[in-house]
Amino acid sequence: MSATSRSQERDNDLAVLRDQLEPVIASLRDLHNGDKLAAGCEHLGLPTPPGEGTKAERIGASFTALPDSDLPQVAVAVLRELRMAAATRNAVQDALWALADSPQIERRTRRDIARSLDIEDVAIGGERLVSMLDALWILDDRLFGDLFNDRGNLRDRVHRHVIHNPGDWSTEELFEQLGAFEASDRRFAMFLERLMSADVVLDEAVQRRLVDTVNPHLHAVGLALIETGADGGYPVFEVVATSVARNRRPKNLVFASPVRPDIRFVDAVDNDIEIVDHEDADTRALVYDRSIGPDGICWRDLQAWWKETEGLDDDELAKSTLYKRLRSSLPKTSPPQAFLFDQYHHIFKDFVQDLPALLPEVWLHWDPKTIRHRGVNALPRLRMDFLLLMPGSTRIVLEVDGQHHYATDGKPDPRQYAKNVCADRELKLRGYEVFRFGATELRNDAQSRKLVQDFFEALFRRYDVPGLT
Repeated sequence: MSATSRSQERDNDLAVLRDQLEPVIASLRDLHNGDKLAAGCEHLGLPTPPGEGTKAERIGASFTALPDSDLPQVAVAVLRELRMAAATRNAVQDALWALADSPQIERRTRRDIARSLDIEDVAIGGERLVSMLDALWILDDRLFGDLFNDRGNLRDRVHRHVIHNPGDWSTEELFEQLGAFEASDRRFAMFLERLMSADVVLDEAVQRRLVDTVNPHLHAVGLALIETGADGGYPVFEVVATSVARNRRPKNLVFASPVRPDIRFVDAVDNDIEIVDHEDADTRALVYDRSIGPDGICWRDLQAWWKETEGLDDDELAKSTLYKRLRSSLPKTSPPQAFLFDQYHHIFKDFVQDLPALLPEVWLHWDPKTIRHRGVNALPRLRMDFLLLMPGSTRIVLEVDGQHHYATDGKPDPRQYAKNVCADRELKLRGYEVFRFGATELRNDAQSRKLVQDFFEALFRRYDVPGLT
């Protein structure tokens, strides 16, 4: 879409938002007397109304004077401060959300999601479920239904067929009754997020089961419910458009270096980079310069690249020297990180060729200036401990948390912890999945080895990684 078309579309969306807000703003005449009218308008972000005229005229003049650019913030204030019928609320919300780029979820995907969800899992929240539905949908759709021997309004029907008699309705029927299949993309995404939230489900295992049920359908259209935080100890999930990150093939994969590489562009137009020679070959970063498709990078791909790059003739020699080179790049101060790397290759040695390559010390950001020079503008988490580029263009980050992740000089440091949490959110919103191991989990004993094996086997099952047989 051209810039002109986008501008015209935004102008149209703002015009719709103004139309939806106008009757709501007009209702201020019933909420405030003449003396309080100006304060009421200003509280919502409206211009100060003129001092003369009827209340309706003064409110109308204030709303007319409101610039289009300020409409969204007034809409947010109106939704927060004013009580209104659910239908009016939804119309204002949809008009406001149309201004943002919400992930598109087609009706077929919505039906597939509904059909995959067990109604008993959906109904587990009981009254919490109804409260959540009330915040997003129009439940009082038939206020006088009972007077005409009807089945009551939607709130009554949800209580009857979902809460009190689970199984009367399927999840698909519930979605149909709510209008979820025709709702705006943002409303449907919020519905999924809240359906998995602790506002409805007070059982983390059920939360994760619901997410695992929904995600395969979302993955198929470049979306995912991704864990982005916590609420009262329960995980928080958000629908994120991962297609942008997934459809963009990595241009430069710089890895296997625990020290910041000395990079220069040999052709800035073509984005060709070069790692300037480093005196220690084991800490000089490697650059994987082959095309990376939707199937990611398996060990076989990495070994073929290494064999050609190093001018080797023997596959076994290429395999062993590549392993040693990657192993030598791990920080000497992090035995748990080395343990994870070693165990991955030991546990899956018989078929590692077809599994995703466990790439160590991968550079996510690169900045020629130091963090001290950048100050508040410094990029968080320049380097990842490990990266797996999986089938389906899924990007998995593995982090091994030593004491420096949550402490400074041996003392707990909330600021250090907050930096890591912030960096995790950034990665997740960019389409990466992040999994953390505590350093104390990765000790050289049978329990730790089983933990590593169970984790990778579960990870590969979850993402349908072939080759694990």
